[in-house]
This record gives sequence, structure tokens and C-alpha cells, in this order.
Amino acid sequence: MAVGDRMSTINKNAQQIAAEIISNKKVGAYHHIVFAVGDIASHVKPGNFVAISVGGENSSMVLRRAFAIYRTIDRGATGGALEIVVAPHGSGSTWLTAQMPGVKVDLIAPLGTSFGIPTEPVRALLVGGGYGSAPLFGLSEVLKNRGCRVDMVLGASTAMKIYAPLDGKRSVSSLTITTEDGSTGLTGKVTDVLAEIIETNQIDIIYSCGPMGMLEAINKVASELGIMHQCAVEEAMACGVGVCMTCVLPIKGSDGQIRMLRSCIDGPVVDGDSVIWEAKRTIPEGTWGTN
Repeated sequence: MAVGDRMSTINKNAQQIAAEIISNKKVGAYHHIVFAVGDIASHVKPGNFVAISVGGENSSMVLRRAFAIYRTIDRGATGGALEIVVAPHGSGSTWLTAQMPGVKVDLIAPLGTSFGIPTEPVRALLVGGGYGSAPLFGLSEVLKNRGCRVDMVLGASTAMKIYAPLDGKRSVSSLTITTEDGSTGLTGKVTDVLAEIIETNQIDIIYSCGPMGMLEAINKVASELGIMHQCAVEEAMACGVGVCMTCVLPIKGSDGQIRMLRSCIDGPVVDGDSVIWEAKRTIPEGTWGTN
């Protein structure tokens, strides 16, 4: 999916609602939270995210928290549901994981760009890091329904940080797990196994989601092997709707011009080769508007 040369607008299907928590379950190191969202569920595509107001009405935490959408489901008479996977790190995510079913939270969804889905069957490799792998399971279901072969690689520092739900495993042809401490699966990083899987399964495209360092390493492998790579970047977002400009990153357009684009609006899904990875949160020389 090529990144456009103009800054786009907020996802046209986005709605702000008070969504009731249906369930909140601890899964390993994470929390799997389900919200009742009505017809929003029908507009969500793999790669989209949700921005949630945290802390309650009297909280000093005024900034929303952005979470990748794991999947959406149609619950019939009870309406649509939206699922996310949350790691309780900071004060906002910790507050959210402590909320019980029945509580209503202010959320905006769906936001951002989505993964490009091929019109004809291809051989796809999905690569995820930690709970960043969550949106890849919804993507795998869509790809399988299109007749694609789907292989998946999940990596994390340790076994507790691998997110691999049982229902997700059934939507892939093969699942490879790596951990840096060797506590489960193969010892090492996801990039250690990519070349062999790409060659063995004749991969046509890589989809990835996870920490920026991991995405950069995956893109290096993809570029060297001439494989198309779409990735969902993990830049910190303070608003999620394109206002605050805190999540900008340098992207090279089809005209060769580098622009600082908002990952919440022009992303989070981008063409891996369009990202100026070596910039490391700086503005690269030659970026539009700097001369």
C-alpha cells in the first residue's frame, strides 16, 4: 500500500460513543477487553485502531490512549463488539484494565489506515511482536477467506509476552514462535527465522505489527529479498485524530519527497520501504518544509 503525497483526513467511518465493557479477562501478561460498539463493528478493517479516554470524568489524564483493534464480531441482537488487547504499563492502560463489565468508556473508532488486502490469493507471512501481534489475527482470517496461504511468526522477550489465542492459531497454516530467553518456541528474534520461512513457503508479502525496532529489522530482510512489506507502526499517539502532531514520522512519497506524516491519520499501516527508518525520531535532511 503506497502512502499518498497529501495528508489525509480522519477515517470517514469513525464515531465517538460511550461503549460498555462486555468482558475484561486477563490473558498471560495482557488483558483482553471486549466493548459493545453497535454498527461500528461493521466498519472496522484489520490494522485500524481505537482511541479511548481513560481515568474517568474527573481524571487529570486528558489524553486518549490508542490501542490496535484485535478484531470485531457481530453479536446479533446485542449488536457489534470490538476487542482489544492491553498491556497495563502506564497509568492510563492500568486504569483501563481495572474496569469491570458494565462500565462505559468514551472511545473513537475505527481510526487510521488498514492493511491492504490482495484481490487474488497470495502467500502471506504475518509477523508480530508481543501484544502488537493482536491485529494480525483478524487480518489472517480475512486473508484465509480470500484463499491466501497464511504463515505467522510471533516473537517476544519471554513466553508470558507472547499473545497467541487458540482461535487465532486455527486461522494460519503454520505458526512459529520465538523468544529471546528461549522460554518457549525457538530461541532468538523473529528476524532469525524469516529468510528460511520466506524461501520455503515462497512468500509474496509480509504484514507486520510490533515495536519500531522490530519493524525496521523486518523491513531490512524484506528489502533484501525483494518482498513487499506492510507494517503497522507504533508511534506514540496523544490524540489519535490528527490534531496534536506528536506521532509524525518521515515517509517518502511516490514522488520521492520526504514528508513528516501523522501515523494516526496517514498510518498506522504504511509501506515499510516508504519509512525513513534511519531518521530515529529526527527530521531527515531534504524533508518537505525544512529548506
